[in-house]
Amino acid sequence: MTTEVAVLGAGMHPWGKWGRGFVEYGVAAARAALADAGVEWREVGSIVGADTVRGGYPGYVAGATFAKALGWQGARVASVYAACASGAQAIGTARTQILAGMADVVLVVGADAAPKGFFRPAGGDRPDDPDWLRFRVLGATNPAYFGLYARRRMAVHGDTLEDFAQVKVKNAAAGALNPNARYRKAVTGEEVAASAVVADPLRLLDICATSDGAAALVLSSMDFARRHGAADPVRIRAVSTVTPTYPTTVLDLPDIATDSAAVVTPADGTFRASIARAAYEEAGIGPEDISLAEVYDLSTALELQWYEDLGLCGEGEGAKLLRDGVTAPGGRVPVNTSGGLASFGEAVPAQAIAQVCEVTWQLRGTAGARQIEGARVGVTANQGLFGHGSSVVVVR
Repeated sequence: MTTEVAVLGAGMHPWGKWGRGFVEYGVAAARAALADAGVEWREVGSIVGADTVRGGYPGYVAGATFAKALGWQGARVASVYAACASGAQAIGTARTQILAGMADVVLVVGADAAPKGFFRPAGGDRPDDPDWLRFRVLGATNPAYFGLYARRRMAVHGDTLEDFAQVKVKNAAAGALNPNARYRKAVTGEEVAASAVVADPLRLLDICATSDGAAALVLSSMDFARRHGAADPVRIRAVSTVTPTYPTTVLDLPDIATDSAAVVTPADGTFRASIARAAYEEAGIGPEDISLAEVYDLSTALELQWYEDLGLCGEGEGAKLLRDGVTAPGGRVPVNTSGGLASFGEAVPAQAIAQVCEVTWQLRGTAGARQIEGARVGVTANQGLFGHGSSVVVVR
């Protein structure tokens, strides 16, 4: 049995701070994806919503919320939450339903209306919640986490502030070409260096914002795609949603302790490296086959880490890959051709779906001024709180 499903439609609501509800954004993205697919809402057999914990009660039942907003028509429904990996788990749920024969066409939607400033846990005292603990016990906000990772790369691999700044320069140039991006202005390394320090060594322009936005996909069985006239559609070949492997030997917030490797043999590779490895194994490909990648650039330093975790280079070689132009447009493996979170900001339930939208447009050859010539295989990478891995392999 094939493990591939077709991507018939992709749609987004532009990222920004629009001051409206997440449902409005999600419905706009869903309608755009349905129109792109040439599929009527009544033809959809299932809808999977990626949840937002900031959208009030309807945010926790996003699948049914979007189904109601689009018009009740009896479709199956599911809602998933995995923090920043919610969109990938929604895609995985949709793919499973299609491969199991439960639905021929599934609509996947994620949308958020984010608060101003950095994210904080939902209200209440929850001492069993590691996200709550790292805020209340350590005082470790997201920017503090990003800064710790940047310091580690500088200490262990010799990365520099100039390396971090060039990630922003690259992604801002791509975002300037993307009509869905929130920030559409190129920046220089000097501008990054001159921006305010937020969590030393990271500056304001090293860190992604919080945003409103939405993304949606229409997925189908390959049989439906052919009947629908799509003889050679973009296809999802693998979805990885793995968890860490004991012992965890590198501090990775929101975990606030690490298992000792003194008496236990360390795992073979890091958690993030295992995310991509599982996707590659399922897809039957390797990093050498990748045409482009969309990665989770919460900060400029974290993008460099993903180069290594995706196997695009060896450990500690991420900055060199950047300096050599390998991850820029025209390079061997362009990364974040969308502009990344540097240009979009975080709309948490939508971002892993948005990554697949960008790869889909690139593989179709319809990405406009951002188009990467000859793109055939794309990979996405994301990570959600509490051990949620996320990687999707998309092929043409």
